[in-house]
Amino acid sequence: MSVIVAQSLHIFGLRSRVANNVCYFDEQIIIYPSGNSCVKYHLEQKWQKFIQGSEKSQGMLALAMSPNRRYLAISEIVQEKPTITIYELSSVPCKKRKVLSVFDFPVQEFVSLAFSPDSKYLVAQTGPPESNLAYWMWEKQRTMAIVKADIQNNPVYQVSFNPQDNTQVCITGNGIFKLFRYTEGTLKQTNFQRGEPQNYLSHVWLTEDRVMVGTDTGKLFLFESGDLRWETSIECKEPPSEVEKDELARESESLIEFPTASSPDLSSEMLCETVGQQQASLPQISAIAAYSKGFACSAGPGVVLLFEKTEEKEGYRENREIRIPQDQRSSDPNQSDKQDVMCMCFSPSEETLLISTSKNQLYIFTMSSTEIIKGEPAHFEYLNFPLHSAAITGLDTCIRKPLVVTCSLDRSVRIWNYETNTLDLYKEYQEEAYAVSLHPTGLYILVGFSDKLRLMNLLIDDIRTFKDFTVRGCRECTFSNGGHLFAAVNGNVIHIYSTTSFENVNNLKGHNGKVRSVIWSADDNKLISCGTDGAVYEWSLLTGKRESECVLKSCSYSGVAISPDAKIIFAVGSDQTLKEISDSSILREVPTFDVTYTAIVMSHSGRMVFTGTSMGTIRSMKYPLPVHKEFNEYQAHAGPVTKMSITCDDQFLLTVSEDGCLLIWKVYDKEGRGLKREKEVGYADEVLITKTDMEEKTQVMLELKTRVEELKMENEYQLRLKDMNYNEKMKELTEKFIQEMESLKTKNQVLKAQKEKQELQYQEQLSELMEKQSREVQDLESGNNQKLLLEYEKYQELQVKSQRMQEEYEKQLHDMEETKNQALEELTEYYEAKLHEKTTLLEEAQDDARQQLREFEETKKQIEEDEDREIQEIKIKYERRLREERESNLRLKGETGIMRKKEKRIYDLKKKNQELEKFKFVLDYKIKELKKQIEPRENDIKAMKEQIQEMEGELERFHKQNMQLELNITELRQKLKATDREMHKEQQKERDMEALVKRFKTDLHNCVGFIQEPKKLKEGIRELYDKYVQQADMVEIVGVDTDLQQEYTRQREHLERNLATLKKKVVKESEIHRADNVRIMQENVSLIKEINELRRELKVTRTHVHDLQSALGLNRKNKKQGIPDTVPSRELLPSPGVLRLNVEEETERIIEMQRQEIKRLRDQIQGQEQVIALRPLSGGRLPMLEIERSHGTQPQ
Repeated sequence: MSVIVAQSLHIFGLRSRVANNVCYFDEQIIIYPSGNSCVKYHLEQKWQKFIQGSEKSQGMLALAMSPNRRYLAISEIVQEKPTITIYELSSVPCKKRKVLSVFDFPVQEFVSLAFSPDSKYLVAQTGPPESNLAYWMWEKQRTMAIVKADIQNNPVYQVSFNPQDNTQVCITGNGIFKLFRYTEGTLKQTNFQRGEPQNYLSHVWLTEDRVMVGTDTGKLFLFESGDLRWETSIECKEPPSEVEKDELARESESLIEFPTASSPDLSSEMLCETVGQQQASLPQISAIAAYSKGFACSAGPGVVLLFEKTEEKEGYRENREIRIPQDQRSSDPNQSDKQDVMCMCFSPSEETLLISTSKNQLYIFTMSSTEIIKGEPAHFEYLNFPLHSAAITGLDTCIRKPLVVTCSLDRSVRIWNYETNTLDLYKEYQEEAYAVSLHPTGLYILVGFSDKLRLMNLLIDDIRTFKDFTVRGCRECTFSNGGHLFAAVNGNVIHIYSTTSFENVNNLKGHNGKVRSVIWSADDNKLISCGTDGAVYEWSLLTGKRESECVLKSCSYSGVAISPDAKIIFAVGSDQTLKEISDSSILREVPTFDVTYTAIVMSHSGRMVFTGTSMGTIRSMKYPLPVHKEFNEYQAHAGPVTKMSITCDDQFLLTVSEDGCLLIWKVYDKEGRGLKREKEVGYADEVLITKTDMEEKTQVMLELKTRVEELKMENEYQLRLKDMNYNEKMKELTEKFIQEMESLKTKNQVLKAQKEKQELQYQEQLSELMEKQSREVQDLESGNNQKLLLEYEKYQELQVKSQRMQEEYEKQLHDMEETKNQALEELTEYYEAKLHEKTTLLEEAQDDARQQLREFEETKKQIEEDEDREIQEIKIKYERRLREERESNLRLKGETGIMRKKEKRIYDLKKKNQELEKFKFVLDYKIKELKKQIEPRENDIKAMKEQIQEMEGELERFHKQNMQLELNITELRQKLKATDREMHKEQQKERDMEALVKRFKTDLHNCVGFIQEPKKLKEGIRELYDKYVQQADMVEIVGVDTDLQQEYTRQREHLERNLATLKKKVVKESEIHRADNVRIMQENVSLIKEINELRRELKVTRTHVHDLQSALGLNRKNKKQGIPDTVPSRELLPSPGVLRLNVEEETERIIEMQRQEIKRLRDQIQGQEQVIALRPLSGGRLPMLEIERSHGTQPQ
């Protein structure tokens, strides 16, 4: 194994996305997740202890602290599997107590955890799509119950136990607020959601039956036993006015250094500012915490409200508003306080309130300050100092000072001290910072922004830009070891600048892809670079050319390191190997064992190599590199390691990651000794300050000194005045006290004389009382002796009387035992007879229920068959009628086609038009007669339309009657279900009674065994009486109350189900009825159109036929005699009339048949309603439902 050991010393960062991510271990120690570990942090002593995450963990999801503060549960994803680990916090170091990793239900992740009040049970909520709620006895790893909390794949945010009850659990989510109780091996929901569902973000138990719930629309709901008792809405409030902030800002102008968490000026320096746009949005209540006086809740970004219980029974009123302060070092102070509160908790003594925010910050508030400054605005303070809120992209250290600089995508640059574990300086900018480098002296930094590269001075209280370089999008920059040069990367080009003259000394071009890492050799003569193009180049700074190269296009390099003698290059990349390169060739490739190295660093002594992985772990190995798997691996970060650095003395290792955390490691050898360099140089204390700042501070000091001298003189003058006043007062008081003392002395002498007189009087009175008392004592002794003799005689008489009464009571007791036995036998026979009677009644009820079920099924079947048959018959009639109409239409079209063939002949006949004109009068007369014949046909069509409308009305009534029948069927089914439940209850009562009788017989048989021992028999009978008679009475009373409650609940649930079913059916049937009406109307319209077309064609055809017949008849007569005759045309005319008469008769016949069918259906429906009304009831309690149903159907 590797002899190099790295121990995590301190970490800066917070993982805000972990559920319940901050909690108190005791009054001074808090626990929160950071990196891939949980941190125990002491608020006063500032030390940290680590609770390491599981090996190969992919990140934490939720925490839970047990109420007794002995255990910590962590939800993780380990190798794509959900895992819950329980740690014992009392042991040092904290050790794993149990690991829950095997589950008998589907689960992808656990989003929330909670311990029971006695810490023996654990409840966990899984995320969608499973959304299972699991209940464990975690010490035995036994699953007690599982229930699906939601079936609509809505997210569930929080789960918690009742603080006084192990069996009650509450969960909240989007549209979810449910209370479960563990009974009989299952979790059963005990509340029913009413009203419009809300997006419930958080909740907290205020008492054992009260839950306060917050939503994303700023509403607070108080539920008691699952029912809504109180609600209120929270509105976004404006921060303090601009005038107040200006005054407070002027007071804090003299601040120079970064204020610590304990600084009293922090709240005055970081103040809120009005944001008008925030008024339009509703505050999200994302966190709630309870304390003894009430509760605290978030009220939108950066605001926490304290509520206290009012004197009223159920209300709460807002008592205090606490805001997150504005950060004046931010690029936009007005928006710096707009942070969502993710979690909050009170200390055990409720002295402090701790919160975590969405920007990975921790804030603390002292509750006692709410009492001291009641009217002033209250603000949180940083727990220590502001932390990074996004991925850290840059890291570097220096030689002369114990400083480390980081830059992040949160647009900030921060200077940390790894000896004191504090934040010295920080500043936020408008652009994102991609790379950063710290000068070896620790007085300058180089920061690469998206638009330019900036060289900055580290002043005592600020970071100021000194020089800008036109290097856009600089993703990598570094000072040389001597500090006289620095390298900056722009895409695939490396620019070398002088630190003193700021000239571009050289441009190193050769990479085809982006350069990912550069490093200087120890003597600053060489520069090593690697990039995404798979190339590792060694550059000479003297010539500006490549000295060696190693190109492997299949690998995208991410990190490079160099040995102290500059002979060996180490490179890591995407091919999961660690390459050892020398003289343009790869000497060795060390496998990484299924992980990707993202960063590498080598110690200045050349004996240690540290690598960071994409899993967030750190590996330490010795050099020369081991062949086999000989390295130490440590759980460090929750994201890929982005940068690593080691201090110049090889004492500390620094790592940063995409999770926004900076981790400081202490490096030891195998024996636990620190690895010190041969020469130890002390760190420098000097700092930079500008001349103008120094002059301003000097001027301020002079003004303050002058002010101090003035105050001293004024104070001395005031002291002299006070001394004079005090001396005069002392003289007056001295004279006054002397006079009072003399008067008191005279009073004292008078009192002494009075005291002597009273003592003589009291002695005389005492002697008289003593003599009187002795005489009274003698008299009392003689009287008491006589009374004692009388009382003794009475005692003898009472003793004899007591013996006689004892004998009489024993006889009465014997008689009562005999009567008790006889009564017991009679009761046994009575209950057995009653049990037999109940059994017969139960069997009769079951037979009746089965008979009713058979009748109901048979009736339902007959109704369905009749309805199907009638619908089929109507359908066949209309189809046959439509078919006949179509056939007649085709026949007429065929005749029309034949007539078209005769058009040629008609053309010849037109020449004889002059001869036909004399018959015009006759033809006009015939046309008038045809018109008179058409009018009755139109009247018939109108009558048929009216009949169709009547038939549609009848069809609609049939639909309503069918709906009523379906409702009756549903109600009968529900009655049958209720009867089954009653039957099961009676069976259970019968079994309970049989068990009771059996136990009674057994106990009675045991008592009979003492028939020869009266005392034991007496005790046995008394125990039987206490056990069965009184208990049975109480059970019967409790049973009656329980039955009433259950009957009320059953009736209520039944009515609610009926109401919901009726509503759904009414909506469904109305939609079906509307669709049927539309369809029938469309069919009627099409039929009417077709009838009109046929009528027009028939009219034209008949007119044409009549004309042709007339023309043909005249032609034939002219050929014979030339005499006109109209008889043939009159003979041909009646045929259409006869055909039309047949159609009218057919229509009347069809209408009559439909009327008879409608009458038959009405009679059948009335008969079915009578059968349903006369059917016997199925149970003892169902008549109430039948009455309610009849009342509910009457308004229809």
